Amino acid sequence: MSAAREHFGSRIGFILAAAGSAVGIGNLVAFPVAATKSGGGAFLLVYALFVFLICLPVMMAELALGRRTEKDPVGAYRQLSGGSRLWRIPGWLALLTPFMIAVFYIVVTVWVLGYLLATLTGNLDQLASGEYFGQFINSPIVFAYLIVMMLVINGILAMGVKDGIERAAKTLMPMLFVMLVGLVIFVLSQENAMLGVKYYLTPDLSKLNAEVVNNAMAQAFFSLSLGMGIMITYGSYMKKRDAIPGSAKAVALTDTMVAFTAGLLILPTIFHFNPQIDPAELSDSSAGMIFLFLPKIFYALQDNIGYFGASAFASVFFFLVLVAAITSLVSIIEVPVATLCDEKGMERKKAIYTVAGAQLVLAIACAMSFGMAGWLTQFVSIAGENKSFFDLVELIFYSTILPLNGLLVCLFVIYKWKKSNFDAELQEGDSGFAGTLSQKYVNFSLGTFIPLILLLVFINTVAEKYFGYSFF
Repeated sequence: MSAAREHFGSRIGFILAAAGSAVGIGNLVAFPVAATKSGGGAFLLVYALFVFLICLPVMMAELALGRRTEKDPVGAYRQLSGGSRLWRIPGWLALLTPFMIAVFYIVVTVWVLGYLLATLTGNLDQLASGEYFGQFINSPIVFAYLIVMMLVINGILAMGVKDGIERAAKTLMPMLFVMLVGLVIFVLSQENAMLGVKYYLTPDLSKLNAEVVNNAMAQAFFSLSLGMGIMITYGSYMKKRDAIPGSAKAVALTDTMVAFTAGLLILPTIFHFNPQIDPAELSDSSAGMIFLFLPKIFYALQDNIGYFGASAFASVFFFLVLVAAITSLVSIIEVPVATLCDEKGMERKKAIYTVAGAQLVLAIACAMSFGMAGWLTQFVSIAGENKSFFDLVELIFYSTILPLNGLLVCLFVIYKWKKSNFDAELQEGDSGFAGTLSQKYVNFSLGTFIPLILLLVFINTVAEKYFGYSFF
């Protein structure tokens, strides 16, 4: 006899856990920079429209699949498709994707931990040097930090859904937001900070083009953890009395609010350091911003608040990023753990050990692909460029497969599971949703233009990343 399905203890617990999966490193750094370089307030508007008009219906679909079946992505697709072999493919993709994303994401999180410890021990000046990052990521200490991070993340998972994931989310997410707001208040009081706010929020319609719109769509979709099986898995832990539409809206709003607030931290900090800076020069890479650019900005703060003050500011920032990364990783790794429990009947702790062991081996390979091992550093050539093993994992499972997984969710829910069944699940716990404009929009959009948009994003990503050609 299988054990009873665990559930989140409260609606707010689910919302914070789901928001924790969505709020990650990209929200805190990449989003503000992307917004500034792509039209400021105009980009923010386009992003918000994509979140609530495109991504929200997809999130509802994933949550409905999970709650209806009370299973992992593999089990959800299998059960609702009547055992169809064809429809098992999306389930396995939704399992493999988060498993592999966690592999490279945990390596980046290890770097964040290393930088946090360096600032806490008074070495901010070293972080600000251009050579430190390359030396650090190729030092043996990385592997020790990797073990520490895996113990922390899998320790949370081992405590279960309610006592582990939910409790961690209820602690870490409010902490994250309070710290973020505190840093914003401090930064906005500094000289030239408002120049950054102006750059961040002023609409520049001249920068809006097809490429920017495509980037906004991708940023919104990735930001909400869609296409990774997370929302299907978390949906399986929801209680029937909890409203899916309202919960999904709360998650989307929380994620967007954190990303927007992060912009009020990053850009004013940069402009305080250099009011003449051209935002076009900023790196599009979260890693580039966090580990190469921002430490120099934090170090420069010593002119106003002293070296200790600058180190304290940097420490809080890196701790903030670390918390965001941990909440995301807990959610990502929960997907393969839940799958082993559901599909193979494993005890939870055994499933965690199995997943952790496999991910540790692959994470070590990723960590060694920046110069430690030549064959991992020059692992493959794609579109005329040499890619490391780390680059390849990120390219395939983060940049490429996510929109495909989202497309398959839409097609499955509307055309295989059927609208009537989907509607019935959305109305469970929210009877007032029936017949509303929102209900009609969700059904219409999932069956028409949302799959088309996701298909175009997938095709353009493949063409651009693998063949060096972009349609936009």
